[in-house]
Amino acid sequence: MDRVKNSFSIKNLEHLSGIKAHTIRIWEKRYNLFEPKRTDTNIRLYDLENLQKLLNVTLLYNNGFKISKIAKLTPQEVTENIHNLTINKNADDWSLGLFKLAMINFDQRLFTKTFNDLLEQFTFTEIFKNVFVPLMNELGVLWQTNSISPSHEHFITSLVKQKIHAMCEELQTQPTRRTDRRFVLFLPDNEIHELGLLYLQYEVLNNGFQCVFLGQSVPIESLNNLVDIGEPITFLSYFTIEPIQEKVNEYLNTFKQEIINNMDSDLWILGYQIQFIKEDIPEKIRKFHSIDEVVEALSVV
Repeated sequence: MDRVKNSFSIKNLEHLSGIKAHTIRIWEKRYNLFEPKRTDTNIRLYDLENLQKLLNVTLLYNNGFKISKIAKLTPQEVTENIHNLTINKNADDWSLGLFKLAMINFDQRLFTKTFNDLLEQFTFTEIFKNVFVPLMNELGVLWQTNSISPSHEHFITSLVKQKIHAMCEELQTQPTRRTDRRFVLFLPDNEIHELGLLYLQYEVLNNGFQCVFLGQSVPIESLNNLVDIGEPITFLSYFTIEPIQEKVNEYLNTFKQEIINNMDSDLWILGYQIQFIKEDIPEKIRKFHSIDEVVEALSVV
């Protein structure tokens, strides 16, 4: 059963903050920054308050504050200095720490405030690329090292998805600029990793195209229902774990025979599994190696 973590080892703190365990021990001893409990075998255990303080300290330390100065700041002064950073620094200089803090404390308000502060300075494309992508990459490491629980990961991922949905909904209220082509976004059968595809929905809409988002686990045969949609269709899919390595080419050939040959359409694909394509891909199927490549292609369609 998943239990929410409220006790952290010094290695957990190292993974979450990026500060080496040796340095954390020095800060603890020299500046009395943290007050860990100890097990019967004298192993340090840190609570949420210690972790929150370390993340705040790390944010200031990584932005040029000397640790000796940070140690003398009151909690209110720490908050004020962090706020000033949000005004004067790049997105990834300050927001990653705040998002991790929001995650650890299950603090939706902090997540929303941090996101709104980012939107005042950066486009959503910049936020996703420079903040959300690194954040998602860090989550994988943190989960594997048992520094966070699945509850933390689900919480923060859900909030990121909510923001993508909100940005897409805002674009959908605007007039469609491109009526010569429609994009249909879907994931293959049994594929559930939709964050990248959700973001691509935003980019499709942001480039003025009409967009149909079908989401997770869509069988090929069901796509035939789109045959009478009207304008030419570009199907866009993200292969993270499906189709499996041995089935990628078979999937593409089936898609060509059942979909592309029966309607005015093509297929764009990206994701981890495309590396296992063993032969030339069928005509009208195009592979991409990154989201950035897809975004660039959208701008010149």
